[in-house]
Amino acid sequence: MSSQPLPTRQLHSHANGRAIAMMVGAMTCFVFNDALVKHVSQSMPSAQLIFVRGLIASALVLLVARHFGVLGQASQVLNARVALRATVDACATMLYLMSLFHLPIANATAINLAAPLFMTMFAVFFLGERAGAARWFAVVMGFVGVVCIVQPSGDGFNAWSLMCLLGTLFHATRDLLTRRIDPAIPSIIITLATALSVTLLSGLFTLASGWQPVSLHELALLSVAAVFLASGYLLLVQCMRTGEVTLTAPFRYSAVLIAVALGFVVWNETPDGWAWLGIALLVGSGLHMLRSERGRSRAATLDAQPE
Repeated sequence: MSSQPLPTRQLHSHANGRAIAMMVGAMTCFVFNDALVKHVSQSMPSAQLIFVRGLIASALVLLVARHFGVLGQASQVLNARVALRATVDACATMLYLMSLFHLPIANATAINLAAPLFMTMFAVFFLGERAGAARWFAVVMGFVGVVCIVQPSGDGFNAWSLMCLLGTLFHATRDLLTRRIDPAIPSIIITLATALSVTLLSGLFTLASGWQPVSLHELALLSVAAVFLASGYLLLVQCMRTGEVTLTAPFRYSAVLIAVALGFVVWNETPDGWAWLGIALLVGSGLHMLRSERGRSRAATLDAQPE
């Protein structure tokens, strides 16, 4: 029996499946990074924390780039599109953190997780992707689920909320820019550019916030956080370059589910009724999206079969 190559549509479906897994993996890494950073921030200035973590993350990414033999392409961090993406990412990070210091965390989380809505709209308008009813349903229901879980208060929305929303727009723009980068540039080099830009920008902020001694315990925790951060950066870049934005965007909400699970296991935080409703909506929207994608994959397989 001779093997035949998979049709383009079926290969595309497989790529989307990998991209979904990468998005969930990236969100998992970011949640664990945030948990470690939250702990260390109790004893270290935020700008210094981000700078130290960024130095470690940048060094780790350099080692990975060297391992894969692409360190010779490190100059590509100065490529116009790579540098623009990294700058937008650094600005998004600082805008979110600055607003977070003045907002209830629930409000900041809800605003930040509006990113999939913007990503879907940007992908439709600027990348020419098609977002059918299933994808819009997953995005909207997922966001409703997020609001049910974090339960933001109306009193917490103010001028800082607009700054947080601007950071969210920057995050969505970053993901759009990822698709515009030359595929020949390795993803690890794009990751390096991001790590360096965030480190440099936070370094400027330390000039105003000051420094304090770093203990070995804090350094160890930030090193682990840097591993999660660098891994999340790389997975997110790969996700944006591999799968459709309108398909993978709703799976960004998986961060909330992971955070809830982590809060229950580590801090014994039990979800209330509204949170359970939100969890059900998030899981339901994700399953609906996966079912829709499997239907497309089966259709591609049937179309490829000879009559």
